[in-house]
Amino acid sequence: MANLVIVESPAKANTIKGYLGSNYKVIASKGHIRDLPKSTLGIDVENGFEPHYINIRGKGDVIKELKREAKSAGKIFLATDPDREGEAISWHIATQLGIPPEKECRVTFNEITKNAVREAIKKPRRINMDLVNSQQARRILDRLIGFNLSQILWKNVKSGLSGGRVQSVAVRIVTEREEEIRAFVPREYWTVDAEVQGEGDKTTVKLHGNKRGKLKLTDETAASRVLEKIGNSPFKVTSVKHAEKQKLPSPPFTTSTLQQDASRKLGFQAQKTMKVAQELYDGLNLGHELGGVQGLITYMRTDSLRISESAQGSALEFIRENYGSEFAPKRPRVYKSSNNSQDAHEAIRPSSITLTPKAVRKMLTSDQYKLYKLIWERFVASQMASAVFDTVSVELENNGYIFKTGGYVVKSKGFLAVYGDIDEVEGDEFAACGLPEMREGEELKNLGLAKSQHFTEPPQRYTEASLIKFLEENGIGRPSTYAPIISIIVSRDYVKRDGKSLVGTELGAVITKFTREYFPEIIDYEYTAFMEENLDSIEHKKNTIIGVISDFYATFAAELEKASKSEAKVKIEPTYEVSDVVCEICGARMVYKNGRYGRFLACPSYPACRNTKALDKDGNIVKPEPERAPRLAGFACEVCGADMVVRRGRYGVFYACSNYPTCSFTKQKTTDTGAKCPACSSKILARHGKGRTLFYSCERYPECNFSSWDMPLAENCPECGEMLYYRKSKKIVMCKSKTCDYKRDEEMTVIE
Repeated sequence: MANLVIVESPAKANTIKGYLGSNYKVIASKGHIRDLPKSTLGIDVENGFEPHYINIRGKGDVIKELKREAKSAGKIFLATDPDREGEAISWHIATQLGIPPEKECRVTFNEITKNAVREAIKKPRRINMDLVNSQQARRILDRLIGFNLSQILWKNVKSGLSGGRVQSVAVRIVTEREEEIRAFVPREYWTVDAEVQGEGDKTTVKLHGNKRGKLKLTDETAASRVLEKIGNSPFKVTSVKHAEKQKLPSPPFTTSTLQQDASRKLGFQAQKTMKVAQELYDGLNLGHELGGVQGLITYMRTDSLRISESAQGSALEFIRENYGSEFAPKRPRVYKSSNNSQDAHEAIRPSSITLTPKAVRKMLTSDQYKLYKLIWERFVASQMASAVFDTVSVELENNGYIFKTGGYVVKSKGFLAVYGDIDEVEGDEFAACGLPEMREGEELKNLGLAKSQHFTEPPQRYTEASLIKFLEENGIGRPSTYAPIISIIVSRDYVKRDGKSLVGTELGAVITKFTREYFPEIIDYEYTAFMEENLDSIEHKKNTIIGVISDFYATFAAELEKASKSEAKVKIEPTYEVSDVVCEICGARMVYKNGRYGRFLACPSYPACRNTKALDKDGNIVKPEPERAPRLAGFACEVCGADMVVRRGRYGVFYACSNYPTCSFTKQKTTDTGAKCPACSSKILARHGKGRTLFYSCERYPECNFSSWDMPLAENCPECGEMLYYRKSKKIVMCKSKTCDYKRDEEMTVIE
């Protein structure tokens, strides 16, 4: 009797099958199988916030397969992902399969390699209900906020909107940055540079201040005063400081830092980063020479910086063999995780340091290779020696003004041989390279002064990387939620992308204004972080679901009641980007809009002017094809007497006045059936739709409301004299009267 292993991902199932042998069957649940209902709250607020779970629509066949395989299995192992979400999925599966809570059936592994999987199978444990309860509390809290907040937004702002515990905070962050940018007033300032020369080459020095301290030049007059006072007088070197500086390597990746670096270095959106990382974790076929199918990285949802001793030892050995002993640190590097990290898993690292990016490149897609290379290099660099620089800082004086410059040379590359750039070294003293040799007390020629005008810049818009960094630093949400949150707020048009930047929209601003007024705590940064800590405390047995949720709900319910009673409707005035294209009909400058088929130009005078222009993928106007002359219908318009023409619309062929839009008379295409209306004796017409007959009705419809889905015939019933119908589906002719049983089998052509 084979043992059953249940995982989340089909790709992971395929990888693990090759590790466990013929005595194990591995199947996938394909994520969650149960969740709260979508259409209702699904939480009994009056009875301890009890959740009501239902089977997810479309998962019926998966659940049937799980139950069928479980019945014939020797042992059942639940091997979903090693985090609280994976623990909850295992609990839902166990509930469906009737596995008792005390059963030791849960297995976890941080990396999908043969040894890791086989070792995990040997040490099953019980499902960790503290982890499950922590996940349930999050789900309940998110539903209470999301469901209720969305309903309030539907009522007071616009239908179809949504809010959420972290989602609304993320919108606020981007929106407030837009407010800062709009409110920003640039300030003028000036800088003064001097070109000097001693015994060696020329170099440029920058004005720093005077003997009283740092000097700010707020206008041209102040800058000119410096130039006048210095004139052509020489510079004197007052200080030369030599130092050795070290730059430490960055720690290995966590989920958030991986998303940030993938965004900066590879241009990947957070959602794409997580998708590719999942593929690398689940396992890929590397060919027989490299060990067949296996996972290339450890679990990618983590906020821990911990590294196992065996992985660290392998990395140090690899560094010594491939780069040299001088590139290995004297003591193994240990990185301290943040206080609010879960530390359940290691940091993200290669599952095997010997699987270099170069070795596996041919077996990976372009995106998989780029991300794996980033992870591999970051991990190796994190275990290497520091980069060492010889630096020099020089201070010069001229008529009471202090000028500074500096430079450096690389003494030892250290980790920079693998990951990072020399240009990433920061600091005023590193502003220049190749500085000429200068001696204290030396006098330098003044080759010329230059003043430059500058203006302060507004704060930069958030990118995915900087937004994720802000969320993490402020304890808002968890790394595993950042990618879906950003995806949601962009897809709902609360935030839009402009290259790499995230730009707040008018809709996002309206929602933020509304939630700031009625739900200030929901979008408060500190309160959101405090709620995260409370939710984490459940996992560590310091709190309970009811304790956390009831404390929150007391305040939320009051805010909810206040917002529900508000009758203030928030009006959204859409703002559109104005183009240089002039509408040839009304003369207005056309605006850019987004529609079902992408971006297009539209007249801002809509609906008075309905002129639009299609755009191609490069934003160029698509020239319309020459219009064909419409086919004449053969009769005149009943309103203005102009010719009627044949048109085709959403519901098929119809007739329209050729004088449109001056005359908007239209007429549906109809065919006389030859039958007479039983109500008023007028003609019965077949009314046509898109490739089929819509229905049959009196020609005076809707004044005369006779209609039928079946085709009336011109003949009457031979038994009772009522009208006869032809039913195409049954190929029979039958009487209209319910008391008459007359019918006959017959096949005829239906008017279409």
